[in-house]
Amino acid sequence: MAYSGFLPIAWSVMPSIPALLPALALFAVTAQAANDPNSYAETDKVRVTNLALDLHVGFKSRQILGKAELSLDWRDKNARELKLDTRSLSIATVEILDASGKASPASFSLGAADKILGAPLIVKFDAQAPKIRVSYATHPEASGLQWLSETQTAGKKHPFLFSQSQAIHARSWVPLQDTPAVRFTYSADIHVPKPLRAVMSANNSPDASLETGLFRFEMDKPIPSYLLAIAVGDIAVKSTGPRTAVYAEPSMVEKAAKEFEDTEKMIVATEKLYGDYRWGRYDILVLPPSFPFGGMENPRMTFATPTVIVGDKSLTSLVAHELAHSWSGNLVTNSSWKDIWLNEGFTSYVETRIIEAVYGREQADMEDVISQFGLRQEMAELAANDQLLMLAPLTGRDPDEALTDVAYIKGAWFLSFLEKRYGRAVFDKFLRGWFDQHAFQSVDSDTFVAYLQKNLIDKHPGKVKPAEIEAWLKQPGLPDTAEPAKSARFDKVVAARSDWQAGKRDAASLAAAKWGTQETVHFLEGLPEKLEAKQLDELDAAFHFNGTANGEIAQRWYPLTVRSAYTKARPAIEAFLIGIGRRKLVMPTWEALMATPEGLAFAEGVFAKARPGYHPITTASVQSKLDGAKKKNP
Repeated sequence: MAYSGFLPIAWSVMPSIPALLPALALFAVTAQAANDPNSYAETDKVRVTNLALDLHVGFKSRQILGKAELSLDWRDKNARELKLDTRSLSIATVEILDASGKASPASFSLGAADKILGAPLIVKFDAQAPKIRVSYATHPEASGLQWLSETQTAGKKHPFLFSQSQAIHARSWVPLQDTPAVRFTYSADIHVPKPLRAVMSANNSPDASLETGLFRFEMDKPIPSYLLAIAVGDIAVKSTGPRTAVYAEPSMVEKAAKEFEDTEKMIVATEKLYGDYRWGRYDILVLPPSFPFGGMENPRMTFATPTVIVGDKSLTSLVAHELAHSWSGNLVTNSSWKDIWLNEGFTSYVETRIIEAVYGREQADMEDVISQFGLRQEMAELAANDQLLMLAPLTGRDPDEALTDVAYIKGAWFLSFLEKRYGRAVFDKFLRGWFDQHAFQSVDSDTFVAYLQKNLIDKHPGKVKPAEIEAWLKQPGLPDTAEPAKSARFDKVVAARSDWQAGKRDAASLAAAKWGTQETVHFLEGLPEKLEAKQLDELDAAFHFNGTANGEIAQRWYPLTVRSAYTKARPAIEAFLIGIGRRKLVMPTWEALMATPEGLAFAEGVFAKARPGYHPITTASVQSKLDGAKKKNP
């Protein structure tokens, strides 16, 4: 089916982007926000409390056109200016709405664009008003949206759109205060070409009609802007429990529902630990393989990569992680991106507890070992200041840079340290209290440290020294109190790997052990940097690593083959890098290729083919590495 651009709308046709911009006054504005250097919003003066969207999705033009009505809570009685975050948005009109809903044109300007922050939309008021309405269009290359053609989907019949708003990409498709310090409720009317389905991080109905092209949503819980999410495509639904369902392309939905059938068990297990699930439903949208992340914890509908659907539930810890965000992150949120460990460290800790409750301690132990290995590898490449949990303000930096294993794994390791010192029963009560007392709030690290001092350290003196807390939060590396995770099943893998390297066992006997994903990953991670071609031949013959559908294995195997100059893997590498866009899985292979002039040349050719199907976030990551490699090897 061919699609036209935008559907007819009530207000006059918007001029094209190039025609519109000259009409706007452009001037430089310094980013200033209460405690958040990554937003222009002056949250000490005014805050958005509700967002009402009316959006038209146009696949031909690759744009969203619509209106955003924002309810305002004025904190400063003398303030007469509102600053919103935007990135490459075309602003047609801004209207001020009085208490009766009467609209009048507003005086507004769009500031000069910063390469990281985008441009501020500045609205002037003669008197404070309760609402404004912005009519606007997104740019076809909006950083927070990916538009897929029919050929880039599984069904090959309909196009697909999805958003990724974290960390500060929401401003590329909605004008708002794009800071986690601000929480708002929202509603939306989404107009899409029939017979496509629209879903959002809101109340999705499995029974919604596809005949009208109009989908209505409401999120009655206050969320930060990075959790605003939308997807549109040929999306089917399969129920997996009383409050869970899987949404996916029709060819994927049955397989995904089977893989994620334990989701309700995970919810129940987490409720027993940390209190009620407060978001109503928990659904999962399985996106096309270009999705740049493993998952995104959009409330009421996690967006997930298909790369975790491998048929044996071995990678469903991703669901546990995104579900855990319903308590840590979505419920209690870091107020700025320097405190991202409050989201991801807590979530990674809760994820481990969910995995233990549903799949057993052995599974949790194996995943902890793998995670800690990855953390050590990454920290070896990070500057000392980036190894801290309590980071300095991310002034002049893209907050995406804070999404490292330090926030995730070092943060979780710190909480595990506290659990061991105080005992699980005491620590669980403490953590549940943290979630309960700060529910639907945005907080910083100092707030947590004060809560820790009052509710754990002071109540149980002598368990932890101040210097130990300081070492975890404010010093680089891992403190001496970091007790490594251990796995008895991995001990067997280590012994088998040693025997194989010594020639005492062949690869066929290793494969006969029928290791799961985690054991295979641990085997690969412990191999030397390079192997001989005959060793790689033997491993591939036994395990069929080339062409594996398991991305966790592929991201370890392919870099090994590159370092070992094992060119037999090149066709499989090309297919792998073109076939998926999940950044975590593809970047190790891209980086390995770019380490040599010959590999760099191969990488450039493959990237030219992969780029059209990549999300802008993944494209930017690969391009940055490519540019750096070309400077080293001109």
